[in-house]
Amino acid sequence: MCHAKSSGMAHADPQISDRSQPVIRQLDDSAINRIAAGEVVERPASAVKELVENAIDAGATRITVEIADGGKTLIRVSDDGCGMTSEDLPLALSRHATSKIDGSDLLNIHTFGFRGEALPSLGAVGRLTITSRAKGGQEAAQIRVAGGRMEPVKPAALRAGTMVELRDLFYATPARLKFMRSDRAESQAIGDVIKRLAMAEPSIGFTLRDVSGGGEGRVTFRADPLNGDLFDALHGRLATVLGREFAENALKIDANRDGVRLFGYAALPTYSRGAAVAQFLFVNTRPVKDKMLTGALRAAYFDFLSRDRHPAAALFLDCDPTLVDVNVHPAKSEVRFRDPGVARGLIVSSLRHALAEAGHRASSTVAGATLGAMRPEQPTATGGPRVYQMDRPSMGARSLSYAAQSRDQTQQPNVDAPPSTGFAEFATAYSGRVIDAPASPHPQITTESSGDITAEPAGVQSSEELPLGAARGQVHENYIIAQTRDGMVIVDQHAAHERLVYEKLKRQMAENGVAAQALLIPDIVELSEGDCARILSVAKELGRFGLGIEAFGGGAIAVRETPAILGTVNAEAMVRDILDELDDQGESQLVQAKIEAILSRVACHGSIRSGRWMRGEEMNALLREMEATPHSGQCNHGRPTYVELKLADIERLFGRT
Repeated sequence: MCHAKSSGMAHADPQISDRSQPVIRQLDDSAINRIAAGEVVERPASAVKELVENAIDAGATRITVEIADGGKTLIRVSDDGCGMTSEDLPLALSRHATSKIDGSDLLNIHTFGFRGEALPSLGAVGRLTITSRAKGGQEAAQIRVAGGRMEPVKPAALRAGTMVELRDLFYATPARLKFMRSDRAESQAIGDVIKRLAMAEPSIGFTLRDVSGGGEGRVTFRADPLNGDLFDALHGRLATVLGREFAENALKIDANRDGVRLFGYAALPTYSRGAAVAQFLFVNTRPVKDKMLTGALRAAYFDFLSRDRHPAAALFLDCDPTLVDVNVHPAKSEVRFRDPGVARGLIVSSLRHALAEAGHRASSTVAGATLGAMRPEQPTATGGPRVYQMDRPSMGARSLSYAAQSRDQTQQPNVDAPPSTGFAEFATAYSGRVIDAPASPHPQITTESSGDITAEPAGVQSSEELPLGAARGQVHENYIIAQTRDGMVIVDQHAAHERLVYEKLKRQMAENGVAAQALLIPDIVELSEGDCARILSVAKELGRFGLGIEAFGGGAIAVRETPAILGTVNAEAMVRDILDELDDQGESQLVQAKIEAILSRVACHGSIRSGRWMRGEEMNALLREMEATPHSGQCNHGRPTYVELKLADIERLFGRT
């Protein structure tokens, strides 16, 4: 019997199924809203983003956000915007109901929100209360919805604007709570959202308060509204959000191309970060995370930072709304440009132009770190009173003192006095050496095509008035000490000259092109048709750097030339690496990176070596060429080539203030 049953099952008709025919059902509004909430509201920070954007669209000038337990138990957003009437409140909680568009044109979007999904989604997964008072003498009203069930509208007390209170987020979908992170992590995510929106709207005041545990709570972020010029207001807001150091070391960006405007601030290469945590991009004031835009930012700093360092920037792209599609994802954090090449090219060219104009400038944080590393002498163990030096002597007194310490006995202040060697007998014990001033203390650089440093006497301006000052000596045969009008400069001679030689080599390459080495037998690389089309689409750009490729039929390409400077190249491996970069970033800089890495090594070996003694005119010539060469404030790896210390900071170290 068992055998017969088993045999029967083995020969069952595969077309027969025990499962009944599936039935198509229309989901109810509650289920629809919970599904929509999964796309719009991923975590408490997503809810805060939607509510604050609604407040901005309502014309608010001050927005206050209060959270408890990382936003899991309470999110309260209050604003002084236009408000809503009692008739509008039920409609605001209906799906796809919005006052921001009429539905006739989904490309001409001028507001943050336009889908009409946020409020009904929040009401479907939490306990939502909206209290609002419209302008024009309207009475305040309140409406509540919990788990998708709406209560009737009732009168309320509110002076102006709107207050949205969301309690027990995801209580209606408890499975989502298991995916929440710690209260601290969720609070930090909310803070990041508020800061991004605050950067986009400098004229609006933002306050974030943590009220966990009840009471007034504590303010974790505050940004007061700023007025005036766009760049002044933006600079002040960035100083509040990103810190004073970013504001001090940021370059102003303002450029236009083909109807697209780029403005904002980008930091100097020497003010870089260990991760991409200080990169903020906005399209029509909307914070976005776009792979193409971040790739363009990375490309702009490509030649100034090592692979493990990342630039800091807050950049805003403004264009006609019809040129960019923000209706890509419900969270609206992704955008799609009609012509992405314009936006990318504008970012790269504008940032590189700003970095070139910055010249030899290095970030102020380098000097701050230097001063922080210095340690003043500790008080004596006896506990006696600290002995202070007298005030700075007059110029005459200093001249007499210098003469007394000079090795040249003919410069003694009193020729009848017995000869004195001053401090000459100690000269060999010091690591630094004093360089006698050249016949003309005003050397002027003559730029040559090679990496040699030459100088010729010219000019009437005092060297100390120039940005990098006048060389006064060399310590440890590697660091040049220069005196400026109000401080001093310490230059790493090897790193500085390495950058100068590197810039000359790049300039020569740009003028003469990259020499290509023709292969005796072309390398045939088999690819899929999609990869073949993608690599051929950038063949012209690759050709500029000496990599010549062409179609070979089917999915194959022929590599006929490789950059001569690279020597022997595994053509197939290089092509596949380029394809990987194209997939990941939408562009490839692999060939350029390899070529410039070799130029960097050539510059390193052709520059002034550490341990070489330099004459005074050589040191001054190096300083003058640094002032005349763009990007000389950082070496080829993004490290500073010099440190500038202000006299006031130095005097503070010695207790003179």
